[in-house]
Amino acid sequence: MGRWFNQVFSRAKRLSFPVEDRRVLQKLLPGEPVVISGWVLCGRDATHRRILQALQEGSFQFDFTNQAMYYVGPTPAPEGRVIGACGPTTSGRMDAYMEDFLSLGVAATIGKGKRSPQVVELMKRHQAVYLATFGGAGAFLSQFVEKLEFIAWEDLGPEAFFRIKVRDFPAVVINTVSGEDFYSF
Repeated sequence: MGRWFNQVFSRAKRLSFPVEDRRVLQKLLPGEPVVISGWVLCGRDATHRRILQALQEGSFQFDFTNQAMYYVGPTPAPEGRVIGACGPTTSGRMDAYMEDFLSLGVAATIGKGKRSPQVVELMKRHQAVYLATFGGAGAFLSQFVEKLEFIAWEDLGPEAFFRIKVRDFPAVVINTVSGEDFYSF
């Protein structure tokens, strides 16, 4: 990605998660590059089902307020690395869970691909954003991960619920809090 990547992302807006003040999300524009630092929650569709089931049963508690959720199921970490390839999963697979997770306080989701019109409306109602990162570039994205911590169900491997500490993780704003959709331009 070399020179192009450096030119675009050296001027990117900086976001830190969990966000202290969600008003920072109101300033994001569709198509705008961002770099993310801080802690990002991670999970895919099986993880989402497990979380919601455990919350409903009362066997699990977690504060999702102002968090970002990255749709990822990484490969095993090579020796000496924090994480293996960690490219995004197709976000549409999580659309069925969005209302629940936004109601829990999630401020941003990160993945690849388009979201349904219903999800765009939900994000508008909950003042949340959707960010996309580079599909097919999991090995590249792993260099932005500094730490990985399991939260629950470590035995599920890539379907475990975990979080990663990232620094300058690259993404692009796709859906804004006002309902703008970069893919519609």
